[in-house]
Amino acid sequence: MSNNIWFKNYPLEEINVIFGKFMTGYLDIKATAVEDNMLIATMPITDRVKQPFGILHGGASVVLAESVGSVASNLIIDPALFVGVGMEVNANHLKSVAEGTLFAYCSALHIGKTSHVWDIKIRNEKEELICVSRLTVAIREKKSR
Repeated sequence: MSNNIWFKNYPLEEINVIFGKFMTGYLDIKATAVEDNMLIATMPITDRVKQPFGILHGGASVVLAESVGSVASNLIIDPALFVGVGMEVNANHLKSVAEGTLFAYCSALHIGKTSHVWDIKIRNEKEELICVSRLTVAIREKKSR
């Protein structure tokens, strides 16, 4: 029995067109897997995401978490009728890291009609927990123009 939460079967290439734009494109965030109830994305640790002391900037972890959660919400809803927008994000930075690749594991805690709540765990290549984040996304009807 599948607990697939997605609006349709999204290929990674289609999801990565979304991630390829704007800030997520600049930071090279990419989806690497879509499971029944989880979206997984990566972000390389480059100078673009480091703070002045050479380690990962906490804000970059938040960008990764909010991006993967927001994209996940928009993959659940009918894109012709609704849009998901970030409403609240928090993050606990647990371990510093200066190189490698981050892996964001985004799973739903709550999927409602007007809001989604996501749990995002960010790990390094050694599977060490770097950051834990929770994102609330507001689901709004698209207004006709």
